[in-house]
Amino acid sequence: MSALSEFSLIKQYFENITTERSDVILGIGDDCALLKCPEGQQLAVSIDTLVEGVHFLPDVDPVSLGHKSLAVGLSDLAAMGATPAWFTLALTLPELDQQWLAAFSKGLACLAKLHNIALVGGDTSRGPLSISIQVHGFVNAGDSLRRDGAKKGDLIYVTGSLGDAAGALAMKQGKLTKGVASEVEVNFLCQRLEQPTPRVEVGQMLVGFASAAIDISDGLVADLGHILHKSAVGAELDIEDLPISTALSALSTEAEHMALFAGDNYELCFTVPPKHKNQVQKKLKGQCQCTRIGTITGDDGIVFFKDKKLIKLSGFGYEHFSTGH
Repeated sequence: MSALSEFSLIKQYFENITTERSDVILGIGDDCALLKCPEGQQLAVSIDTLVEGVHFLPDVDPVSLGHKSLAVGLSDLAAMGATPAWFTLALTLPELDQQWLAAFSKGLACLAKLHNIALVGGDTSRGPLSISIQVHGFVNAGDSLRRDGAKKGDLIYVTGSLGDAAGALAMKQGKLTKGVASEVEVNFLCQRLEQPTPRVEVGQMLVGFASAAIDISDGLVADLGHILHKSAVGAELDIEDLPISTALSALSTEAEHMALFAGDNYELCFTVPPKHKNQVQKKLKGQCQCTRIGTITGDDGIVFFKDKKLIKLSGFGYEHFSTGH
């Protein structure tokens, strides 16, 4: 197999793999991309880095890794109610493995085409495997979902089910056996870990109804805490209302704890004024599971209830530089 140069690598595996867009004046192949922003819209930008051994296991399927690398950024756009437009990719590789590159670019391209987001530039270098993707999206001026809009009395919702990725990771690391979970349930949990679904359409539907939103990447308690801090409010959560999949319940007796504190969910947590309750449920019907889990209060922090009784819980979301990890 002949050696690839950096430029032939980009041309073979990443140039022209995503949808063409009329707002891309000049894409891959020059020092910078030239892009056109629509009038009356704001640009939402986010960047994430995934590092082998920190964010994904060394033996992960490269198709799934390509998907997840873009999905985590799309989830950030979803939390702002933004429409995806462009992304850039910085890829650090320990070696040039053409089979791995073909699979990785396939997973990346499939999700990119699904959300009509174009790869417009990036960089490749040699070193420990890491993937950095910066996403760009559009939102009408003044319409973005933010963390600082929650008010006392607002209802707290989450999409999907929580804790699934943590269950799959614990199983892959040998910390959990599959228990009574079936092969179908195990596969479901693994897919939730390796190929998360960014709730892009849901985020766009929440514009005009939700008062605040965030994507759940570091754990429900940690990420809801960001909303509470920015909005200067508190929250009451009903533990029995947490959306926990039957697969996770079959896998672990710690499902509730995973749902509250474990990261890698890439679901949305959002707040809604009570007057919009029926409208939100109607708009999201058929899109994905959507569950009310609590209420915004005027106090500080989060209090937990189970069977209408106040309970005490302790735990933290994922923090890269915490000595507890």
